[in-house]
Amino acid sequence: MGERSREGNDLWLEMKESGVIDKTMLVFGQMNEPPGARMRVALSGLTMAEYFRDEEGQDVLLFIDNIFRFVQAGSEVSALLGRMPSQVVTSRRWRRRWARCRSASPLPARARLPRSRRSTCLPTTSPTRHPPRLRHLNATTTLSRSIASKGLYPAVDPLDSTSTILKPDILGEEHFNVANEVKQVLQRYKELQDIIAILGIDELSDDDRLTVNRARKIERFLSQPFFVAEQFTGTPGAYVPIAESIRGFKEILEGKHDEIAERHFFLKGGIDEVVEAAKTDE
Repeated sequence: MGERSREGNDLWLEMKESGVIDKTMLVFGQMNEPPGARMRVALSGLTMAEYFRDEEGQDVLLFIDNIFRFVQAGSEVSALLGRMPSQVVTSRRWRRRWARCRSASPLPARARLPRSRRSTCLPTTSPTRHPPRLRHLNATTTLSRSIASKGLYPAVDPLDSTSTILKPDILGEEHFNVANEVKQVLQRYKELQDIIAILGIDELSDDDRLTVNRARKIERFLSQPFFVAEQFTGTPGAYVPIAESIRGFKEILEGKHDEIAERHFFLKGGIDEVVEAAKTDE
């Protein structure tokens, strides 16, 4: 919503080249259009997503880039009407439909997939910069420029991303514990960044050096060989069961792969691929 036509054209060409355009519905709204038309773009996309989910019974990813333009258009309409944004009927209708879209696809139990997924995009360095407070979302995924600058994709920041299903009664004790231990190691590594930059890694204690080494391997192991990214990475895509992912991170945390160089963890599926790559390198 509200993006430039050049970017929309580039998106169309890239999706056509990657072969996913036949499974995609696109709705565009430009910033030179009236606010009423721009405000309807998100509702049109939501209507399409509801149709494919409810009528066709398909799994749906609804991606909105960016949700702030919808809120901005609603504010402009409210100003033209001389009313508060919260009093505009269409804004309430949006919230009701969004809530209905959520209620039709409840949080999944372990080993089950949701029927649909809604995604919004806030292109900013801080999610709190923009007016909308997306507290009704089940999860937030933060893409980090610093991670992308390292060439690690997907550039998801696990410390800034959140999920309401990160609970032991939903994921299971092992999954919950491993996920939190991974975040603790990455958080400690982040805290040590300034010391490493000023004094160097040799000035750290043995425990901190070990934490840094494991954190760097975890960072690279978080990169994933996606099927849709094969043409960019040259690496074949891979499906990895959740249990295998948990086992891989757990073994890294336990130090079972401390002797393997961190480069072998980059763009690998399961931990067995990492071990195999290390043996081949020898």
